[in-house]
Amino acid sequence: MAELQGREPECPVCWNPFNNTFHTPKVLDCCHSFCVECLAHLSLVTPARRRLLCPLCRQPTVLASGQPVTDLPTDTAMLTLLRLEPHHVILEGRQLCLKDQPKNRYFLRQPRVYTLDLGPEPASQAGPPLDVAPTSRPAPIPSHYSPRECFRNPQFRIFAYLMAVILSVTLLLIFSIFWTKQFLWGVG
Repeated sequence: MAELQGREPECPVCWNPFNNTFHTPKVLDCCHSFCVECLAHLSLVTPARRRLLCPLCRQPTVLASGQPVTDLPTDTAMLTLLRLEPHHVILEGRQLCLKDQPKNRYFLRQPRVYTLDLGPEPASQAGPPLDVAPTSRPAPIPSHYSPRECFRNPQFRIFAYLMAVILSVTLLLIFSIFWTKQFLWGVG
């Protein structure tokens, strides 16, 4: 840890800073830490999937039958140093998945699921013929949303309803105060 002064801790394979999502630090049996994404890539290309060799010292880490690399112990000391809470990342096939639970319980919100594709199957790495165009392209992310799309957002609808109720109650109170003042004291 002495060499980390003034820098963020990073994965020694991809050099990305550790975080609590796809770059969560996982500890191998040799006590070296690597991000879960690099370990997932390593486990998918290793012929013996139950055995990972440390990229630094080559010491093997044996996984239980059916145990994915995401179940390796998380380097909680590293996350504590970064002031992060661990998230549960799972490996499904060739994708890393993170389910983000909403922290605010007042708004009913669907949890977000983030996935990271780890590449094609090894048998299909030759790819499609060069003259075949890909069938689907990722949808562009809009830079602004139309009012119709905003009203489809449940959080925006709740906000709009609350603002309408607050405005209605405020107007009702103002009119009732003036009406009561006019009716009882005849001011006017």
